[in-house]
Amino acid sequence: MVGTSYNDIEPHKKAFIFELDNVLYPEKDYIYQVYYLFASLLEYTDLSDAKKTTDLMVATYNEIGEAAVFDEIKAKLNVDDKYRSNLELLLLSAKLPLKLLLYQNILTFLQDVVLDRKKLFIVTNGNPLQQLNKLKQIEWHGLEPYLVCYFANETVPKPEPDVLELLMKEHNLKRRDLLMIENSATDRLCAETTGIDSININDII
Repeated sequence: MVGTSYNDIEPHKKAFIFELDNVLYPEKDYIYQVYYLFASLLEYTDLSDAKKTTDLMVATYNEIGEAAVFDEIKAKLNVDDKYRSNLELLLLSAKLPLKLLLYQNILTFLQDVVLDRKKLFIVTNGNPLQQLNKLKQIEWHGLEPYLVCYFANETVPKPEPDVLELLMKEHNLKRRDLLMIENSATDRLCAETTGIDSININDII
């Protein structure tokens, strides 16, 4: 159902589980800022054209994928391989120029959950250091005290159900209490394997 709001959700649900990237906010907003910072570093050290580097990195990310970005600028712009580790470090720990903004409908949804005194969980795959760095740079509008985050890679990454089993145990929740808001086959499979309900983020945003 397109345009699902919190009021459309079954009232017996007690807790809501979100992935981070492309569920709470657009992941590209983080990646693009990291590319801008990296290109600026290259401009400072090697006198390269930061805009040209940024544009190529963004285009490669969108057309081929994140894993190909450094190899592409190395091949086309002669970027020295010694800078690869700089990019990897920035992706993990960059201090961004701009705050990351939640999808507007997601912000409203989260606020409605809090007002209804129900629980909010973020259960995210990926490098825990990188995911924590993203979390710290989101504009939460005062929601931080109501969020509990689980880094799935510290147990077993989704779609394995281990992290959700741990969540339910630690917070005394049943499968029927939970609703996962997802945006990937990985999360859909995780929800199915765990036996909890899920809806796609596109139904909300």
